[in-house]
Amino acid sequence: MASTLTHTLSFTPSTSRSYLSQTKHSFRYPTTINFPSFNINHNNHRVFSKFKVSASSSSSSSFQALIFDCDGVILESEHLHRQAYNDAFLHFNVRSPSTSSQPLNWDIQFYDQLQNQIGGGKPKMRWYFKEHGWPSSTLLQTPPTNDEEQAKLIDTLQDWKTERYKDIIKSGSVKPRPGVLRLMDEARDAGKLLAVCSAATKSSVILCLENLIGIERFQSLDCFLAGDDVKEKKPDPSIYLTASKKLGVSEKNCLVVEDSVIGLQAATKAGMSCVVTYTSSTADQDFKEAIAIYPDLSNISLKDLELLFQDVVAAK
Repeated sequence: MASTLTHTLSFTPSTSRSYLSQTKHSFRYPTTINFPSFNINHNNHRVFSKFKVSASSSSSSSFQALIFDCDGVILESEHLHRQAYNDAFLHFNVRSPSTSSQPLNWDIQFYDQLQNQIGGGKPKMRWYFKEHGWPSSTLLQTPPTNDEEQAKLIDTLQDWKTERYKDIIKSGSVKPRPGVLRLMDEARDAGKLLAVCSAATKSSVILCLENLIGIERFQSLDCFLAGDDVKEKKPDPSIYLTASKKLGVSEKNCLVVEDSVIGLQAATKAGMSCVVTYTSSTADQDFKEAIAIYPDLSNISLKDLELLFQDVVAAK
């Protein structure tokens, strides 16, 4: 999120913090957040923690594994996914009953809502077509009428979209979000287990990671899971429960970094603690289950997360 983001704050005597929507963007922050600890960093971003982190916390910690989501955490990518979907709809002349005069095109506002409610590309399209009618296309001149035809349409669109997304990533114009690489290196140097768990297609996630975190970091991950590796997508906890087993650690010893309420729900349902680094498309979501909320990781060190995790354990 750009450092120019500004908003006006007003405080109540209680632990609730109310604040007005910022003025430079079209989205709105939630009206009220109930967190015991609140502060604003030097860029006027909101930073929340449920626990008042203290350097006097116990040196012992059960924090053993740090798990990152990919899209929205390692890179701000949702606008890139939206572009790739729309390019696929145009390429195959996908026309739903509600947009029969022209190829389907998901605008920014709609896609923000869609991607924050449904994880995974195929589930997104399947939900949309069920709600708005199955489309005609150059793949099938008439709308698909059975499960086999519907699956063929979605599979083909997703495959083409994935390749288009890869081309965008390979262009070199996409950079990792602030603080991600440094935090990964700090965790690795401290002996923490590192994992990436993404609901996206495996081939596209691999390409993202190789280009954004580098091949060496990617190959050194202790666990890497994508949407192809589990039957149920986020907010189902399957991907994080699977990661816990592969890492060989308890869910209670894992800390997840997510950017959306869907990912947060997946992590907490798995029994894991979760911090959120929000994006412009997720900033107004309800993150009350997160142990901390940050605009990005630029000012967050591994030591900060260790102290935070210790306080979480102590509070239970």
